[in-house]
Amino acid sequence: MALPEIVRATVEDRAAINATITLAFAADPVNRWYLRDADSYLKYFPKVVDLFLTPSIESSSCFMTTDRTGAALWFPPGVTADEEAADAIFGEACPPDLLDEFGAFMTGIESYHPHDDDCWYLPLVGVDPAYQGLGLGGAIMKAANAAIDENGNLSYLEASSESNAALYARHGFEVLGEVQTGSSPIARPMLRPRQN
Repeated sequence: MALPEIVRATVEDRAAINATITLAFAADPVNRWYLRDADSYLKYFPKVVDLFLTPSIESSSCFMTTDRTGAALWFPPGVTADEEAADAIFGEACPPDLLDEFGAFMTGIESYHPHDDDCWYLPLVGVDPAYQGLGLGGAIMKAANAAIDENGNLSYLEASSESNAALYARHGFEVLGEVQTGSSPIARPMLRPRQN
């Protein structure tokens, strides 16, 4: 089977990408740690996706398959999510008994985030579970890496599972450490060096 082409998403792709990413993360260890039940997940996770999708699309750095079965929501250097909106969403979504652990977890994640002026950041990448295992995630990563490498930039992400970390390692990312607080799963911050 031929893989679909990888293109840059536009605002018209927004709803389809949100649905794809929401499906892709339905069993994600980190997101299901604080969004424990299906109702909470379906209420809040699409809002989390939108938080990252908006700046990614606006900066023309959201890579997707032409059939919208997979997407990567990249932030180029200088682009960030709305921190005030993020705090509001996570504050409302996180169960009260997890707030301290969640806060410590996010602080741990942030401590690894590079502050280089030329660093790209990947908050979310996913493939519809019905299409996983076909190489779509790898194709999306390859296309994004090619764009990032044009200017010799760094890139950074956090892997939320061992299988994700293995995929990213195949694309040149190196584990910087592990973040785990209280009952949280392990997240692995990963950096891809400049390719000169």
